[in-house]
Amino acid sequence: MPQRPTVLNRTLSLPVITFYGVGTIVGAGIYVLVGKVAGLAGDGVVYAFLVAGLVAVFTAFSYCELVSRFPRAAGEALYVQESFGLVGLSRFVGWLVVLTGIVSAATIANGFSGYLSVFVDLPRAVTVIALVVVLGGVAAWGIRQSAWLVNTITIISILGLFFVIFAASKVVNPQPLAPILAVPSLSQTTGILLGAFLAFYAFIGFEDMVNLVEEVKAPRRTLPLAILLAISLSLALYVLVAVAASYALPTRSLAQSAAPLATIVEAGGFSPQAIAAVSMIAVVNGALVQLVMASRVLYGMADQGLTSKRFGSVNARTQTPVLATVFVTTAILMFAIWLPLTALAKITSFIVLAVFLMVNLGLYRLKGQDGASPAAFTVPRIVPVLGVLTCLALMSVQVFA
Repeated sequence: MPQRPTVLNRTLSLPVITFYGVGTIVGAGIYVLVGKVAGLAGDGVVYAFLVAGLVAVFTAFSYCELVSRFPRAAGEALYVQESFGLVGLSRFVGWLVVLTGIVSAATIANGFSGYLSVFVDLPRAVTVIALVVVLGGVAAWGIRQSAWLVNTITIISILGLFFVIFAASKVVNPQPLAPILAVPSLSQTTGILLGAFLAFYAFIGFEDMVNLVEEVKAPRRTLPLAILLAISLSLALYVLVAVAASYALPTRSLAQSAAPLATIVEAGGFSPQAIAAVSMIAVVNGALVQLVMASRVLYGMADQGLTSKRFGSVNARTQTPVLATVFVTTAILMFAIWLPLTALAKITSFIVLAVFLMVNLGLYRLKGQDGASPAAFTVPRIVPVLGVLTCLALMSVQVFA
């Protein structure tokens, strides 16, 4: 009798996958890039995060229906295949998603070195290599262990953000709140949109959740709810931190800091080392999540015949796609060493927006074909239309600005 192939371990509940989702979103983006966003958006930094969040929310709803329709790994590649029936396009989108995870994790690994410098001055290459190799080992170890680590770090990250908000309230000579909260003028629009394009990186993560669908209990109902909970909590936190950052420090100081949240804490009269430690932990979280996501996409693509079957092999002991994990870890190392942080973040944002565009177009086409959706979670057809328009708008800002 032939031996059944080893499959992924379906062990993640709603609270676990929700916190995992928050961990994929909250972390590297807000900890590393808030200063860069402020440098582009000026006093409109809060609105830059709101615009980026709006773009993400429309697409998040589209993902909710798609993962409920097709609860299988390979996420976006599978959705595009089911929508358009074009193997070449599906393969292209799948590799784009893998590239997103690789470049995003490389971005995060670079951010880690910035916060580590608060404690010890090590060569960036040494820091990056050590971090990525350790995380690759954790990802190969098991999804239960990876999820436990992600959720533990997520709680620490959230507490760290609340500490930053508290520290900002203690700054002796804060910036006036009126221009920070005022409705932006027309002259601020370009800066806010450019800031939103970069801030969009901070919302990347909710789409990673769908690639764990084969490891989630009752996924058709659990994952849509988890996605919406995760993105709502993250958006609320981002707005609070953006207000606190703009209140605590002048825009120029924020933009010039390699560890902006540590600078805010220091301005509030506290030692920057505590928040620098939390920031490093949050950054580690983001890198691990992206590494796990990219390896699961490769696994799902192999299962769908969109890439080498070798990537679809699952280790009998760890129940993880070890070969796919090793491949992704190696690629992350190469990108992290070669490219600077801001360039990596912009590349990631543009690729993700392109993928989101295809996903929204796919759902729009599906809803025109089958009438009533067979999914447990459905959205009106206008939702993917708004997703397409907002993605195109944000991509155009970066191309033509």
